[in-house]
Amino acid sequence: MRKITADYIYPISTQPLQNQVIICDDNGKIFAIESIDEHDAASVEHHEGVLIPGLINTHCHLELSHMIGKVDTGTKLIPFITNVVQFRDASEEEIMDAIARADQEMYDGGIVAVGDISNKLDTAAQKEKSPIRYYTFVEMFDFLQEAGADKCVADNLPVYEGQAQGNGNARTAVPHAPYSVSKKLFQNINELNQGQGTVSIHNQETPPENELFLSKSGDFLNFYGGFNIPLDEFKATGQTAIHYALAHMDPRCRHLFVHNTLSTPEDIAAAHAWGQNGIYWATCANANLYIENRLPNYQYFLDADAKMTIGTDSLTSNWQLSILNELQTISKYQSYVPFATLLRWATLNGAEALQFDDELGSLEVGKRPGLNLLTGLAGDQPDNFRFGAQTQVTRLL
Repeated sequence: MRKITADYIYPISTQPLQNQVIICDDNGKIFAIESIDEHDAASVEHHEGVLIPGLINTHCHLELSHMIGKVDTGTKLIPFITNVVQFRDASEEEIMDAIARADQEMYDGGIVAVGDISNKLDTAAQKEKSPIRYYTFVEMFDFLQEAGADKCVADNLPVYEGQAQGNGNARTAVPHAPYSVSKKLFQNINELNQGQGTVSIHNQETPPENELFLSKSGDFLNFYGGFNIPLDEFKATGQTAIHYALAHMDPRCRHLFVHNTLSTPEDIAAAHAWGQNGIYWATCANANLYIENRLPNYQYFLDADAKMTIGTDSLTSNWQLSILNELQTISKYQSYVPFATLLRWATLNGAEALQFDDELGSLEVGKRPGLNLLTGLAGDQPDNFRFGAQTQVTRLL
């Protein structure tokens, strides 16, 4: 049994607490949160700083961890994708070692659950033994070629079936992005998921994505042409990219839209009106800066009361896999987002998006959410706390 307190406790589901103690077992299951006056001071672990639940990384590509530093920054998305295709191959030993180190980095950084994109089975063994809980998104794409949709599913079935669901882990089949998935493949994915689970999709990360659907113009035409992939049968919809995805995904699933760099208030409202089981929005601030050198307008999402979450993307498009660093980046460049709001994005919203909130995301009796200590915050009380350059996170449970 452990009794832990700090200057402030942020349960996330309720207002910040002072002079309270968290009582939990050695595995981190919370039995009670009580007044510190009810306990012998000698029996309580006292920390300077702020106690928060374990962090949730809703978007990662763990299998690309060996590619750190191999792709230049600032290239924009289409050259970035081309580079990933060219450079992702490496020896099995190098790939597996990088996956293990990245998993450990996330654990050490206070992350308790990850939404992970998988195109291969490389990460399956690490997920089986990791203390981190994984939701694996088995990603499929046919480059808008309906004739290849069935083969795409068949080729990806071994990856889907090989991602174990034990140890609290889960999986779904997911589309890569609107610009890379045909109507037929969307249908196949929907049939595989049968209206269950969370579906992730990359969304509106670069201007050419919207240009393709609005007017069948822009750099994606050259991208497909460079790979000798015909787009003769593709017709522009006259709407932004997200509308194509909404027209073909299954609204019964929970949905996680990733990046959303160019999403407008109209796009956000359309998704909210469409979804039946929750719409969530993952932002990967450092990856957006790494690839496109721009961030979403978070005010649009605040105005819509959207449920934002935090992702790191991969070590191909980021310098580290740290949720804390993502929060520091958002605080630095869009400082109007409140501290408490960012905490919710990084914890409870992420747990809900991955449907792990029965156990993770908030400090509540009966949960086993992990426990982190934040130190070095800018400000001295909840009203003016901010994530600053000196902020650190320490895993306590």
